[in-house]
Formats: sequence, C-alpha cells, structure tokens
Amino acid sequence: MARPTLAIHGGAGTILRSQMTPALEREYRNGLEAALAAGWAILEHGGKSIDAVEASVASLEDYPLFNAGRGAVFTHDGKQEMDASIMDGRKLRAGAVAAVTNIKHPIKLARLVMERTDHIFLAGEGANEFARQMHVEIESDEYFFTEHRWRQLREAIARGDVKLDHSVPGRQLAVSKPIGTVGAVACDRHGHLAAATSTGGMTNKKYGRVGDTPLIGAGNYADDICAVSGTGHGEFFMLGLSAFDVSARMRYAGLPLADAVRETIERLTTIGGEGGLIAVNSKGEFAMLFNSEGMYRGYITSDEPMVTAIYSDEGK
Repeated sequence: MARPTLAIHGGAGTILRSQMTPALEREYRNGLEAALAAGWAILEHGGKSIDAVEASVASLEDYPLFNAGRGAVFTHDGKQEMDASIMDGRKLRAGAVAAVTNIKHPIKLARLVMERTDHIFLAGEGANEFARQMHVEIESDEYFFTEHRWRQLREAIARGDVKLDHSVPGRQLAVSKPIGTVGAVACDRHGHLAAATSTGGMTNKKYGRVGDTPLIGAGNYADDICAVSGTGHGEFFMLGLSAFDVSARMRYAGLPLADAVRETIERLTTIGGEGGLIAVNSKGEFAMLFNSEGMYRGYITSDEPMVTAIYSDEGK
C-alpha cells in the first residue's frame, strides 16, 4: 500500500520576507492550510487522489490572495479569463478549459470536460456554454473583483507591461514577472496519482493569451509514475513541456522523482524560464523545487504533519 500524500502550491515568484507583513503572511498560510485540509479530508479516509486534488484546488480558487478563481488577475480589458486542467494518472485521462469567464471553480469544469465529454480541452465561449449545460456555479463580475488585483492592473497599464500577481498589496516591486498559478498533486493509498492546476494568467494580458496551465504535459500531468503541477512563466513551461518532462526522465532515464524534478528545473532555467514544480510518485514520495525567490507551497502525508512554506530557505 502506498503512502497517501498531498502537495500543493499557490504560485512562485519574487516573494521576499522584506516585502511581506506578518499579517499578510498569515493570510497566505491560512489559505494553504485550508486547501491542504480540504484534500486531506478525502485521502485520510481512503478517498481517491483525483477527488483530493480537485478539492484542494477548488479551495485555492476560493481564496482571493491566489491567482485563480476568485483571486484571478485582470486582463487588459478589466476581465478575468481563467484556465485549468486536471489529470487522472490511473486512467490516463485529462480535462482542461481555457479563457473561461465567471466560472466559480474552473477546476471543476475541467473535470467535467474529462468525465462528460469525448474531448480534453475546451476554450472560450464553447467552454462557457458547456459550463451552462452542466449547471456549474456561475458568479457575477463583482464576485471576482478584488481591490489589490484592480490596483495591479492599473499599475501594469501605466507601466505598459504584465505584472507579477504576487506583489504585496500597496507596494510596487522592482521586478514585474508574469508568474502565478495554484495546483495540487496527490497519491492515494492505492498508489494512484492525480494532478490539478488552475490560474487567472497574467495581469494586463491581451490577445486571448493562454499559458501552460491548461496544456497537458506543459503545466499539468499525471500518469502511473508521477503527478506534476507547475507554476511560473508559462511560455517556458510550454517550450520545455516541463510537467511531462519529469515523467519522461523517470520513465526513460530511470531517475528517482527528486532527481527528475531537479533536472527539469535546471532545464527550465537553461531556456530562460522561472518558476517551480510540485510532484509525487506512486510510493507517496514528493518533491517541491523552484528557481525563483519563493513559492507558496505545502504538503501533508500519512506519516508527516501538515507543513506550509513560502520562502526559499524554509521547508522541503
């Protein structure tokens, strides 16, 4: 029997203690803890990994500090366009949505694509129409409005760039980087694996841009060897097929999980990308690595208590 394990992330980027108030740090950790609790409530009672990652990501989508669901950043036109994907490693099945609007939980819609259609990826108005047919929860524009996201958009427009979604509200970071996603990976007691990832994309994004999150193998992947979720500059995760790359290094080169994740991050760095990966294998071993200053992250296993971490010098 495998060791049940759940790992999550809430985005990576320029995350420094000097730019974080104690109160805001506590809020972020509360969000991570709530997401871990939601998924672990399923795993600890013998539930499936696919249900656990969906529950954890849905919890992160509810939390306005993370760039997904309610906390999704604004596009140049002042709207939210959200992407998500989910993958069941045991069945090698996946579902994804891109550029959806007003969907409370994009990750739940992605799962419905996987289970209720013959497709893997739906986008734009087609995905929204499918959501209406499935009677998923729809929210008004007001539900998705957060003051710090609106301020980020106005600053980004003034600067003429895309903006890091993890800047501290009320402060201007010296570096603007388009990094921010939420995700979860899990191994259940049967050794079955699953991964889920969701994002609001880039602040001030234009032209219908879609990143790596809904692209199977780029920002999200699961099979019988490992489950992987990524966060970072999506264009580079697409170029490196970073999520699948971890599995490929394990399957074809025989690398253990930690080495495969480390080599994938090294490859991401080589091609100019920044971000992080969380991954778990069928034994319940996990890895959480990144090449940025920090990554909101956490984990819990059947023999290790809940742990959350933010900065590069703490946690695993």
